[in-house]
Amino acid sequence: MSSIRRRAALPLAATAATLALTVTACGGGGSGSAAGSGGGDGRLRVSLAFPPAQAMSPYGDDAVTLSRLAVVEGLTALGKNGEALPALATEWKPDGDKAWTFTLRKAVFQDGKPVDAEAVVRSLTAAEKASPKPRVLSDTDLDAKAESAQLVRITTKTADPLFPQRLANPSLAILSAGAYSGGKVNPAGHATGPYTLSKLNGAVSATLTRNDTYWGTKAKAIGVDVAFVADGKARANALRAGQTDIAEYVPVSQASLLEESQVREVPTARTNSLYLNTKKGPFADAALRAAARTAIDSKALVEGVYEGRADTAQGLFGPGVAWAAKQRVPVEGRATPAPKDKVAAAGEIVLATYTNRPELPEVATAVQQQLEKAGFQVRQVVRDYAQMEADALAGTFDAFILPRNTLLDTGDPSSYLASDFTCAGSFNISQLCDKQVDEAVAKTVSAVDTPARQAAEMKAEAAVLGTDAVVPLVHERFVQGVGKGVEGVSLDPMERTLVTADTRIG
Repeated sequence: MSSIRRRAALPLAATAATLALTVTACGGGGSGSAAGSGGGDGRLRVSLAFPPAQAMSPYGDDAVTLSRLAVVEGLTALGKNGEALPALATEWKPDGDKAWTFTLRKAVFQDGKPVDAEAVVRSLTAAEKASPKPRVLSDTDLDAKAESAQLVRITTKTADPLFPQRLANPSLAILSAGAYSGGKVNPAGHATGPYTLSKLNGAVSATLTRNDTYWGTKAKAIGVDVAFVADGKARANALRAGQTDIAEYVPVSQASLLEESQVREVPTARTNSLYLNTKKGPFADAALRAAARTAIDSKALVEGVYEGRADTAQGLFGPGVAWAAKQRVPVEGRATPAPKDKVAAAGEIVLATYTNRPELPEVATAVQQQLEKAGFQVRQVVRDYAQMEADALAGTFDAFILPRNTLLDTGDPSSYLASDFTCAGSFNISQLCDKQVDEAVAKTVSAVDTPARQAAEMKAEAAVLGTDAVVPLVHERFVQGVGKGVEGVSLDPMERTLVTADTRIG
């Protein structure tokens, strides 16, 4: 989401005046401000790329921010290989084909209320009834019942072998009763993580305080001061100047300007793709979508925009999904690309992306040039992500450049395939509704064992690519900036964690 050029960051005072929204948690009130604690007081300073889009509601992308800041937890967590690990549940077991029982650990919420089966049922039911549903529930539904104070039974509509992994999604975080009021969900002071969200200053900053009643290892830092800084250069400059301890998503153009010890390059499961609107506009024509696909030069993007810090596109799943390359199947059924005269007659293409990831405006410019070389007429729209998500999901744009972590929702690609490419998908920016794709994705969800599921996922990848609804551009790596003496930063390929209880200034 962005306007043709990379937008200069608004001064904090102006942004605050426009967007100030303060949410004070029960028992919250951290010390310091997100503008910087000055260091030396035991507080961490973190610069994040994405401001809250929905006032930290757990039902959208803000849930990932809450997870990366160690504020929220679910019944389970994901291990390095995508396996389900204990979190608020200590153990679980299947109960028939469509149900699971979860045993809860003894824990309390940040407001002192107990974590019990009633709280779990309340949180999961609220997520199930949310509109729109969290992406992780786009291909399933659930019904939670309290069996006893510490035992919950959860039933799904269909058999779901990935259900324990699904419950690790940040959108299914367990919150206390105080979080649910007035039709909104406010996690501030009502979650269970090692840090409490004690203050949210709109899209400008947030203050976290250590949760001293945390059930696990207590946080080593007394708090975290968070600044939301959409300008990637500004985040890198803050790290160089010693004004922040962690700079999220340092632009590749800035990485070489940092000291080597400050750069942490992480391979990811994130693929940056060009999503084409299949429902209306020029790209409702499959031949024009095919022409757009053949116009894209992935290698030029890797070398020209990413300075070699990315991998050329191989499909929806890149090196971050280690098993995909060996199981990839041929793509069949693609339309013949439209000839150049038909492309030229297609009219103006509105190509959109956003500023929060600094490479994206540059990618948009390069993609525009490649499309124009093929005969398309292209106009860019580039803004902050929070200003664009609703329009993107509504199909306002003809083409949208968006990096997606293909393992984000469940640690397995099936949820990504369901949310992004099926008729009922809740994050279907391409507006794709194709019977063959839906059938292929359904087989990934129903597969019981891992080999069968992976085989089905590669067939689903081929089915999606066969529609040309999405054109993979590059497989991203990302750079996290870490200040001198900062230890315990989580470098997570699935991007769910960043600050943890162990993160500290050594």
